Amino acid sequence: MTKSTNLHGYAPGHSGCPGCGPSIVLIQMLDNLGKDVIIVNSTGCMEINSTSWPNSAWRVPYIHSLFDNAPSVASGIVQALRAQGNDHTQVVICGGDGAIYDISFGALSAMFERGEDVLAICYNNEAYANTGTQRSGATPLHAATTTTPMGKFRHGKPVMQKWLVEISAAHNIPYAATASIGLMPDLKRKLQKAAKIKGSRFLDIQAPCVLNGGFAGDKTLEVAKLALETRAWPLFEIENGKTTINYTPATPKPVLEYLAAQGRYKGISDQDIKEIQESIELRWNRLQQMAKA
Repeated sequence: MTKSTNLHGYAPGHSGCPGCGPSIVLIQMLDNLGKDVIIVNSTGCMEINSTSWPNSAWRVPYIHSLFDNAPSVASGIVQALRAQGNDHTQVVICGGDGAIYDISFGALSAMFERGEDVLAICYNNEAYANTGTQRSGATPLHAATTTTPMGKFRHGKPVMQKWLVEISAAHNIPYAATASIGLMPDLKRKLQKAAKIKGSRFLDIQAPCVLNGGFAGDKTLEVAKLALETRAWPLFEIENGKTTINYTPATPKPVLEYLAAQGRYKGISDQDIKEIQESIELRWNRLQQMAKA
């Protein structure tokens, strides 16, 4: 019997939690982008989990950057490669929503504006999971975090999350899309599609977190699928200005089913549930208008 040489680019043995959604993203990312890549990883839970000295889970060239400068580092790498005549190696940023949505947002916007040939991927677990599950710009309305607790006077985060894919597309980049570990064929297709496009690209991949979400590790994919079935996480792509909705539930489930599966919504009021449902309808209606346009 010969030993298989078909190894994942992201190796087993990392220290991610059992049922870690972001770890699933990284496995799929490298399996579908191939090994002709250079990864620029922002500080965050996946950097900590994958690079505990002296070990590494990465079987491809890897650079750990700061929270705020991964887009700048990636821009320098791709410019150097292209100057050497290398127009085939993919330069990929990966980071959590804390880095991508918030701390490196200015550098990311500048990278998009310059049109750098870089694929940016956010493993979006909707909080600063590495530092204590504080709220981020991706944390949804009324989700409880350590900085937006569920209490008598505050019912989780009081405002909606950023719509970062729409913001990214407004930079006139050729491709921006959402994806989810809850629908693997769509995730794989978008990774492979993004790899073939030149210029700045962005994938925002929902990856539920057992620590932040407050659910058992064997429920990760179930929670991700509920986000799709309730439209709490819509699947769509914007390619050269054209919006396509990739998944429409035949009969959308009420958002309460998604909320009830997560501890971060424990104690939520009926009024809060109503407001969350309204926020979902607002984005969904906006996406439908964009798709028709």
